[in-house]
Amino acid sequence: MNKKQLQDYSDAWNKHDIDRIMEFMTEDCVFEPGGGPEKFGTRYEGYDAVQKRFIEVWTDIPDVTFVDAIHFTDGNYGCSEWTLMGTTRDGKTIEVDGCDLFTFEHGKIKSKRSYIKNRR
Repeated sequence: MNKKQLQDYSDAWNKHDIDRIMEFMTEDCVFEPGGGPEKFGTRYEGYDAVQKRFIEVWTDIPDVTFVDAIHFTDGNYGCSEWTLMGTTRDGKTIEVDGCDLFTFEHGKIKSKRSYIKNRR
C-alpha cells in the first residue's frame, strides 16, 4: 500500500462505507482498537469480526469523522495520524488525536493497531 491508498481508506471511513473499507483488508485481518482490557486493547481477528467492530464505531459515534490525516508508508508498514471528531449516542462531543499503525500483506491491510490520546 502507499500513502494515497491510506488516504482512500481514510476517505471511506469518513463516508461510512464499510464495503469500501473492507476492500482494503485481508481476509485474515486483525484490528486492535485503542482500548480494552489486554495490553494490546481488544483484538478482533478475521474479516467478519473486524467488519462487525468497524460498524460498531458508527453505532457508538454516528457522526464520527477523522480529520487532519497524515499518512506514511515504508514497505509493509504504514501509519496514519488523525483527529477523531464526533458525538456519542448520549450527546457527548469527542475530539481526540490518535494514530493507526498498519502492517500490509499483498497490497492490503493485514493488521491495524489504533492508539489514542487518553483524555479524562
